[in-house]
Amino acid sequence: MNGRPAVRYVYLLRSLHDPSQTYVGLTADVPRRLATHNSGGSRATAAHRPWALIVSIEFVDPSRAENFEQYLKSGAGRAFTKRFLV
Repeated sequence: MNGRPAVRYVYLLRSLHDPSQTYVGLTADVPRRLATHNSGGSRATAAHRPWALIVSIEFVDPSRAENFEQYLKSGAGRAFTKRFLV
């Protein structure tokens, strides 16, 4: 390890095939992960390809990133996403 914190990103995607579909995920490499979603490499998102990145938020504390991802997947988080992010 190089001594730097493990940066994580919480990201939000919107389907270009069906704009009512969004997806929230967590990764250390947003461009690679978006490519995986768009190539069909994720079963959860393959049916709604292609995807566009709406927002990615960087966290230096991985546990905060995980907590925020879980929040965005909750009912209150989905409401927040619809109101402020999409």
